[in-house]
Amino acid sequence: MSSKSFHPPKRTLMGPGPSDVNPRVLEAMSRPTIGHLDPVFVGLMDDMKGLLQYAFQTKNELTMPVSAPGSAGMETCFANLVEPGDKVIVCRNGVFGMRMTENVERCGGEAILVDDEWGQPVDPAKLEEALKANPDACIVAFVHAETSTGAQSDAKTLVEIAHKYDCLTIVDAVTSLGGTPLMVDEWGIDSIYSGTQKCLSCTPGLSPISFNEAALEKIKNRKTKVQSWFLDLNLVMGYWGGGAKRAYHHTAPINSLYGLHESLVILEEEGIENSWARHAHHHAALRDGFEAMGLKFIVDAESRLPQLNSVTIPEGVDEAAVRGRLLNEYDLEIGAGLGALAGKVWRVGLMGYAANQRNVLFCLQSLDAILTDMGASINSGAAVKAAQAYYAK
Repeated sequence: MSSKSFHPPKRTLMGPGPSDVNPRVLEAMSRPTIGHLDPVFVGLMDDMKGLLQYAFQTKNELTMPVSAPGSAGMETCFANLVEPGDKVIVCRNGVFGMRMTENVERCGGEAILVDDEWGQPVDPAKLEEALKANPDACIVAFVHAETSTGAQSDAKTLVEIAHKYDCLTIVDAVTSLGGTPLMVDEWGIDSIYSGTQKCLSCTPGLSPISFNEAALEKIKNRKTKVQSWFLDLNLVMGYWGGGAKRAYHHTAPINSLYGLHESLVILEEEGIENSWARHAHHHAALRDGFEAMGLKFIVDAESRLPQLNSVTIPEGVDEAAVRGRLLNEYDLEIGAGLGALAGKVWRVGLMGYAANQRNVLFCLQSLDAILTDMGASINSGAAVKAAQAYYAK
């Protein structure tokens, strides 16, 4: 056996994540590794906490990255807040609402489901009906930006309704953080988790989280131990808490954290509002291109995520073959549909560093060329012109 070093191809990542990683982030990750209790690294941790507070728009003291991907951020929220017997209202309008349900059940809680059609936002009226019917519920969980569909729910309104019935909230912001308005303190979100590989344009493997005082109070007054030792915030905070003295909990992924820190510095340099506006700007050009081509969005405009675009597949087209050709001929990745939308849509990401004019035009041109070559029923040549017309305004 003679193994060789692995050298991946250079791709343009326009799927549902990971997104293109900023070269500054890759450079940061290549810097010398130091110890996870080194005073210099502890200083970086404190700085990163402040940068994450800016990204989440919060002053929550418990704001930190979990040393594992977004799914572990999800599990951190549920494992710490849900105890056996707790009744949790879970709003499901896609794959990741379904995963929330699984977390509730594995923590010994009872999941009360509020279902909406895939591609639709969570209906606040349905949530309120469920809370009226279940006055003993203590938590409401929902996905702010559903990655499987591209639908964005009204987090502010959903949190207000949950608090009206004395419930804490758990919010999935994996796809929204950095790409679309998210105001943790202003909206009163109690606990929230995200991922690094979407609009922050860092590598996968870390999950930013934030908990307010009301959520911490529930954690501190648990009747049972958190079922996960690794994710127990009572223990983790000994390492991620304030001050120079840190208690060893686990060996943090040092170089990955260099990368996250750099991505957050980049976000701060751009300005969070400017990042939100940039994602919306390039989405509008991509939208005009797709619609000129003849592709349709499955999410209504008022609930549509700019950074995750789900569009229908032309009749008679082998969607997997199109994605394969995009990858092999253009080094361009777009995503397939998940769950109920498998084989029905493509999911095209405009996330973080990848949300730019070059990528919009490249995606439209490449998709147009392949669909035209396959004889698909589209308006050939119209997409790029429509996007360019938008940019020329």
